[in-house]
Amino acid sequence: MNAVRDADPLSAWLQHMRSGEWELAWRITDSQLPRRAREPCWHWPRHLQYLWTGQSLRGRRVLVHCYHGLGDTLQFIRYMPLLKRVAGEVTVWVQPALMPLLEGIDGVDRFVPLHDGAPDVDRDVDVEIMELAHVFRTTPETVPGRTAYLHVEPMRLGESGRPRVGLVWRAGDWAPERSIPLAQIERIADVAGISLHILQPFAAEAGWRGQFGIWHGEFDLPGYARIVRAMDLMITIDSMPAHMAGALGVPVWTLLGAPADWRWMDGRDDTPWYPRMRLFRQERSGDWAGVIGRVARELAHWADTRVSAGPGG
Repeated sequence: MNAVRDADPLSAWLQHMRSGEWELAWRITDSQLPRRAREPCWHWPRHLQYLWTGQSLRGRRVLVHCYHGLGDTLQFIRYMPLLKRVAGEVTVWVQPALMPLLEGIDGVDRFVPLHDGAPDVDRDVDVEIMELAHVFRTTPETVPGRTAYLHVEPMRLGESGRPRVGLVWRAGDWAPERSIPLAQIERIADVAGISLHILQPFAAEAGWRGQFGIWHGEFDLPGYARIVRAMDLMITIDSMPAHMAGALGVPVWTLLGAPADWRWMDGRDDTPWYPRMRLFRQERSGDWAGVIGRVARELAHWADTRVSAGPGG
């Protein structure tokens, strides 16, 4: 298929990514590399800054900047083993809260804590962590890290005899359209045969007052990873917990607004980023009731299947 015509580069790039035509999107980004080399963007907001201008990484000292959200870092940290195969040295300038969780990631020579100043790191090449998908010209068929690449021991929780389901319904203030009203999410609590666990960060601020589910308190990120790892299923909006579950290999149902972020593509209920993730999409913008209805029906079927399978099923 030819590149999208009569569109600005960003719109064309997004259309190709959503359609799964990632190689065509990388060609668009390739065309921007000469301009990137001429026009610095250090004065832009960090999450909009580009760093890589096409330099070879082979044998070089590479500094990976984690300028986006925690979930983005968790998603793209999978590239470190691939990067290490070509780079001479890999340093990751990462959000401090993630450092204890990521210490076991293959391919990283050292982590240094991200801060608001300039990095005090000797290096030859800078790259933002999400740019690595372009560096390695990833396609939906070649996404690395298809198996779990974060490893923690599951938290020990009391046994109820029912499968544990973790629930997250509210995103950060930067993306309120991804959040689901608490009154609608409560329908999930009506599903029989499950043990529902409130894994919503800052649950009280998200409206939870003990109406349903089991709350275990607030955790740092390593602790949060351990409790997610203890779940049989995570149900979450498009936010950090979805990436946490996916990276840990925990089955996860991710609830997406319309339009969804480019990384989830269009018209799919699965994703090459996380083989154990299932996508539930709004059929029209703002229709969370329809999404929750489908999730509740599927969850009831899932719970019945677990019970029918018996111990170990």
